[in-house]
Amino acid sequence: MGATSFSTVDAAQRGALLEIAVIAIETRLAGPAGTSPPGLADLPPRLALAGSSFVSLHSPSGLRGCCGTLEPSRALAVDVWRNAQASAFADPRFAPLAVDEWRDLAQLEIALLSGFERLDVQSEAELLQVLVPAVDGLVLGWQGRRATFLPKVWQQVDDPRDFVARLKEKAGWARDFWARDMAVLRYRTECVAIERPASHGRSH
Repeated sequence: MGATSFSTVDAAQRGALLEIAVIAIETRLAGPAGTSPPGLADLPPRLALAGSSFVSLHSPSGLRGCCGTLEPSRALAVDVWRNAQASAFADPRFAPLAVDEWRDLAQLEIALLSGFERLDVQSEAELLQVLVPAVDGLVLGWQGRRATFLPKVWQQVDDPRDFVARLKEKAGWARDFWARDMAVLRYRTECVAIERPASHGRSH
């Protein structure tokens, strides 16, 4: 099923999600105990609905972790909690986040995924014609393998062709690979971020 749209998340809900992500990381830094997701009863009701998110951590020198989910299989609040901990401690590209790194972290960002739109394209050329740069996130899937780029990745590429080519490389395919039965999905995100997140934690 497609992701639940959270395009109308209000200021209070945004603040609650950011607090959830910060606490998820700080409780894990403090030790393995007490790392259960928050109870849903005291949160805004919307955050108890199923939703999909990605959580990105940025150090002063660049990306420090990014993990997320495409399919809405759990409450959005729980999804953000789990993805915050995964980004900090389980992203295979990085060592687990240390306390000193957390204190120096420049930004924590949460991207909330909209619903998926399946694109009925028969070639890469058709895909390039309909992609909206700086707006669309993209999922490519073929024979059990799938990869995605969030809309923010547009900031790191030259043009739509480069965006698609790099996504294919991420999936393990050649830059010029294409299959007529490839699954092509696009989505939008709503992002909310906090600068120097350690200064907003419970221990500060």
